[in-house]
Amino acid sequence: MTIQIGQSLPDVELSAVGEEIHPCRTGELFAGSRVVLFAVPGAFTPTCSSRHLPGYAQRYAEFEEAGVKVMCLAVNDAYVMQAWARDQQVPRGLLMLADGNASFTRALGLELDGTAYGMGLRARRFALYAEDGVVRLLHVEAPGELRVSTAEAMLAAIPH
Repeated sequence: MTIQIGQSLPDVELSAVGEEIHPCRTGELFAGSRVVLFAVPGAFTPTCSSRHLPGYAQRYAEFEEAGVKVMCLAVNDAYVMQAWARDQQVPRGLLMLADGNASFTRALGLELDGTAYGMGLRARRFALYAEDGVVRLLHVEAPGELRVSTAEAMLAAIPH
């Protein structure tokens, strides 16, 4: 079942990716913070690389000014996420999260079966806004779309 507004995010181990790779727990990442988490079906995929992640990278300072952390999630391994972050010149502070086994994605109920396309289990394209680990907004994209989970859409929707 898909996580709902008002529910707490599950506490799952992921890999936080920057210059180095560190294990982290989602409970700690979201605790005491205002966070926008957006998920992409895959690093280096066309829409994710040309529009979704770049939009957040370009607008990152606006989230920072609003006191909101930004995190990008994909069901990829940490090394792929690290290479993608370098390729996309992700700003320091925009946290890349590798959900290699889709544990967090499945716990959210937002998995996508991409086996028909040779992609296996992935995350649906979505963005959520959480305060202290509680979901306040959830925007899940219709298949093939990029509208409600963009940086612009989330900047317009979150409380300032």
